[in-house]
Amino acid sequence: MAVIADRCPHIQVTVVDLNAARIAAWNDPDLSKLPVYEPGLDAVVGRCRGRNLHFSTAVEPAIAAADMVFLSVNTPTKTKGVGAGQASDLRWIEASARQVAACAQGHTIVVEKSTLPVRTAATIKAILGAAQGDAAQAGEAKSFSVLSNPEFLAEGTAITDLEHPDRVLIGGEDPAAIEALAAIYGAWVPADRILRTNLWSSELSKLTANCFLAQRISSINAIAAVCEATGADVQEVARAIGADSRIGAKFLKAGPGFGGSCFQKDVLNLVYLCGHYGLHEVAAYWQSVVALNDWQQHRIARLVVQRLFGTVTGKRIAVLGFAFKADTNDTREAPAIRICRDLLEEGAQLAIYDPKVSEAQMATDLAQEPQPAPAGNGLSGEGVWQLAASAEAAATGADAVLILTEWRQFAELDWPGLAALMRHPAWLFDARAIADAEAAAAAGLNLWTVGRG
Repeated sequence: MAVIADRCPHIQVTVVDLNAARIAAWNDPDLSKLPVYEPGLDAVVGRCRGRNLHFSTAVEPAIAAADMVFLSVNTPTKTKGVGAGQASDLRWIEASARQVAACAQGHTIVVEKSTLPVRTAATIKAILGAAQGDAAQAGEAKSFSVLSNPEFLAEGTAITDLEHPDRVLIGGEDPAAIEALAAIYGAWVPADRILRTNLWSSELSKLTANCFLAQRISSINAIAAVCEATGADVQEVARAIGADSRIGAKFLKAGPGFGGSCFQKDVLNLVYLCGHYGLHEVAAYWQSVVALNDWQQHRIARLVVQRLFGTVTGKRIAVLGFAFKADTNDTREAPAIRICRDLLEEGAQLAIYDPKVSEAQMATDLAQEPQPAPAGNGLSGEGVWQLAASAEAAATGADAVLILTEWRQFAELDWPGLAALMRHPAWLFDARAIADAEAAAAAGLNLWTVGRG
């Protein structure tokens, strides 16, 4: 919405949320306090806020005044009931649709922005259609058009992705509504990059795109394990296969697995969808993508335990990076969560440093409050963690450093200096393959790098 406001100064954009604290943060004069960390976002918001970009808790008046409403609410995986663990929880999308149905006036274009299961638009249309019928009986003029406009941005590069998109996808059945939305994007997106489809193709395209990207990550991580066993180097293999124009080089970076708000959720949603339609072999195929991602994270934790003489009880491990990827503070489904939980279960004492993730968020994700290492030798078997103020603070007294997020600063660490702070024999476990391996080895550290035999 910020980029639309920036590129279309003639359009008034109002972002509404029921969370007053979040809206207050979006309105904070200090742009460094925005609730989402995304490179370049503060500058865009700074240019538009108060001009044609507004943040408010007044949801109903904003809907009533709008010509177009974007539904951009959370659609997490269900934790209980039918489809638990796979299906999307659509309670908020339905609640939003009902609120739009109640508050909208005149003709309103309703745009699905959340990643949704195929045919969710049918539910939204049914709710809005009922409201339109009720309004007609009451002698009121109220009508709706429903569009699907999924987002293909990536966290960390979202502003660039929005300003220079590979494509903009608009699905719908009302040509006038489609062209109204296309005209907004047409202010800065070339016409040949604005794709028009039916509603169901648009919904499925978003799901499929995320599933294909997740599949590539699981595939290269599977090959990374083969490389470690055979003496090959996964970076060399990735470069060789990525040079094939039929394959391409993107998303061939081995690591601790995928995270974020979309990949696992969307793959599991596709699994559920396939099962619903009786496509069980297809469901099993996509389920394996998630299974291998889980395996990779457990494998890394087991490797740490094995290399540290079979036990991490009472040992300090410096964990560098907790966000699911660099240049974001998002920890949803972050690989670090599962890996850290495994190490805590083994009795490790973790010192975690991430330049953007808060201690409170780590505590929530780990389901455990921070606490100092127990007195004595720490061999009680109780796993504990604490926040570290820097990579150096985390490494002080540590038996190992474990890199889990590809923050740029972790590629530039002073390994002789860090090695001097650690207890020896000491290890570097580089799950992102970004550290200076030669410098770390020269500093006397034992070294494991993902995908390198």
